[in-house]
Amino acid sequence: MSVHRWVAAALGLALTASAWSQGNYPDKPIKIVVGFPPGTTGDIIARMMAPKLSEGLGQPVVVENRAGAGSSIAAEGVAKSPADGYTLLMSTIANAINPSLFAVSFDFSKDLAPIAFVAEAPGLLVAHPSGPPTVQALITAAKANPGELTYGSSGNGTVTHLYGELFGLNTGVKLTHIPYKGSSQAVADLLAGRITLLFTPASTVVPHVKAGKLHALGVIGRQRLAALPEVPTLAEAGVPGFEAALWFGLNAPSGTPRSVIERLNKETIRVLELPEVKTQLAAQSIEPAPGSSEQFGAFIQQETAKWTRVVRAAGVKAE
Repeated sequence: MSVHRWVAAALGLALTASAWSQGNYPDKPIKIVVGFPPGTTGDIIARMMAPKLSEGLGQPVVVENRAGAGSSIAAEGVAKSPADGYTLLMSTIANAINPSLFAVSFDFSKDLAPIAFVAEAPGLLVAHPSGPPTVQALITAAKANPGELTYGSSGNGTVTHLYGELFGLNTGVKLTHIPYKGSSQAVADLLAGRITLLFTPASTVVPHVKAGKLHALGVIGRQRLAALPEVPTLAEAGVPGFEAALWFGLNAPSGTPRSVIERLNKETIRVLELPEVKTQLAAQSIEPAPGSSEQFGAFIQQETAKWTRVVRAAGVKAE
């Protein structure tokens, strides 16, 4: 056999093997990497989905927690994994924010292929009962007394911090940021009246709102909360830019075969539409939001651009 024929034959065998591998995907366990500790929202979502994905894919789906650097360590690890569909990332809003806060060795929108938008955890802007009772009252008070109203967050550069900066940019008001090491102390200080406001995941404060200990001004998300149907979204209250809540999605390393992406997208949508999964997510104030990989990719671009603008305009620096 000539050298040319040998090369052609070898190439043909390689292409056939690749096609066979893709056509028989998956043929071994799949790993979903979560960039936060066990018990966090992304971890809860991944562990709810894993057994149902396993049923549809015919292979075990395991969840691995790889916390650190606001999910960037997990994202980098997945981005550098083989592009074969066996190592996936449970991505979050943090992955769209982090590149504007500190240097990362990968490009979230280029090095990680979008599979599907998975879910959102709606947020709330809440106030101590002594604070402004509505969003418009808040804006009026903040304009009359710049910097006097304080809001807490779970840390400098976190999304709960940047929500406050976004609110200021989109309303022209000045709020004073008080960072905490986590959300629990921020909620405690809000309940005690040591701070006025808090942008937070809804699940952490809905019981306090229902008990009358806090006042809900607006929902961060596309729609009102079933638990608090009388509370308008921030968009309804006249403040744009808060349509996207705390979001979660699935990504694979860039270069993952299209057929694999489509298979994973199809299974993700199937799982999120199961009544039992919807019920489990609803119990955690999480809303499924399945869609195409193209829609998720466009959303990532929009979110990255938005938070880059906010970080730069507010001069936010990572701690």
